Formats: sequence, structure tokens, C-alpha cells
Amino acid sequence: MKIGFEGRTAIVTGAGHGIGRAIARAFADAGARVLACDLDAGELAETSGGRMETAAFDIGDRKAIFAAVERAVAATGRVDIVVNNAGGVRGQVGKPVETVTEAEWHALFEVNVHGAFGFAQAAVPHMKAAKSGRIVSIASGAGLGVSLTGIQAYASAKHALVGLTGQLGHELGPFGITVNAVAPGFVRSNPATERQWESYGPEGQKALLERIAMRRLGRPEDIANAVLFLASDQAGWITGQVLQVDGGK
Repeated sequence: MKIGFEGRTAIVTGAGHGIGRAIARAFADAGARVLACDLDAGELAETSGGRMETAAFDIGDRKAIFAAVERAVAATGRVDIVVNNAGGVRGQVGKPVETVTEAEWHALFEVNVHGAFGFAQAAVPHMKAAKSGRIVSIASGAGLGVSLTGIQAYASAKHALVGLTGQLGHELGPFGITVNAVAPGFVRSNPATERQWESYGPEGQKALLERIAMRRLGRPEDIANAVLFLASDQAGWITGQVLQVDGGK
């Protein structure tokens, strides 16, 4: 089975490092024109190359989201794929619920949910006009259960993203648009996951690995491969689903 994206345009958020960088590069290698988005322009410069352009902005900026989509359409006449990878904990750590501030709560919904909703609103009109489109969001095991981080807002936001995926899949199916999510297992892909990994210590790390059927942590490329499948023609009858890519639990 050959998966290719020649002649298609993909937007990938959170593409400055880790999983997002792997996804953006994988689409470019498969022939897509890619608009890689991230808050950090320096990291985007390391991601870029080949058939890729970059846009540096905060995913919480709704006007910037719409501008990015219009930029992609202006350049290629279309937007075929949106990958909502931007997310994470924004430096937060787990702490008792009564000590969580309102600003901390809203910050994680902004980056993990609001941005994905904004990109859907901006891209869907173009996808409807083309009677085709793919939206793939990076959820988490935290969106299907509880979060290893202990961060209430992170777990809640990822649950919301899973709910949005199912709802949009139902709404947009009649227009030829599929909406799915990938729920990664533990992947050491950024400073936050490195800190989390180190916090477990040798015994905790060993215990985590022993709970994974494949006995290894994930790699960014493992997640990118799943995203490319869900964005491909071969996944044209799959929508509203969450694909767990976690090495087996």
C-alpha cells in the first residue's frame, strides 16, 4: 500500500519539534505542500525544508489561525489536510485541584481544544467546496482515561478534543470530510515529556515499559505514520475515530 499526497496541501500545527516536526516532514516527503505552524520561529526553521513553508504564531490567536488557512489556500488554491498537533501542558505540573488557577485551566483548553476548533472553522468551508478533506487531531491516552501528568485541565481538554473529533466526524461526513484523532502513548518528544520521564526514576521507568506490550516507548515517527494513514485515501471510510498508538496496553 503506497500512501502519497502529491498535489495536496497540509497544515500541521505544533510543527516546531517532536511529533509535529515528524508529521510535517512525513507529509512533505510524501509529496504534499506543507504549511508548518508553531509558536517558536526558531524551531520552525529547523523543521522547514523542501516542499514546506512556515508560519509562526500563537495557536490561541484566532485571527492568525484564519490567516494561516487563507495563506495556504492563496498559495495552492486548496487545503486538503489539517493536523491539530499543537497542545501539551505549557509548563504546568500536577497539583491539588483547589490550587489550580483559572488562568492555568483556560490556558490548556486554549492550546489543546480552542485551536483545533478554530482551524476546523477556518478550513471546513474550503473542504466543503472541494467535497473532500481530512482533519486529524493529536489527542492522548489522557483523553480516554486519566492523565499520567496529574494535570486536571490537560486531561479534561484532551477529553474535549476526543468529543470534538466524534461530533465533527458525524457532522462533516456528508461532505466527504473525515475527522479522526490519534492518541499517542508515551513519546519522549519535547522538554515536558523529558521532565516527566526523568521524574519516574529508574524503577518507575522500568514499570512503565513493562506495561507496554512492545516493551518500548513510542517515537515521533510512530505517530506520524498513523496520521498519514488517517489522512490518506485508504482511510476514506474511517471517521469520528480515535486510533490508539501506544505500543499496546
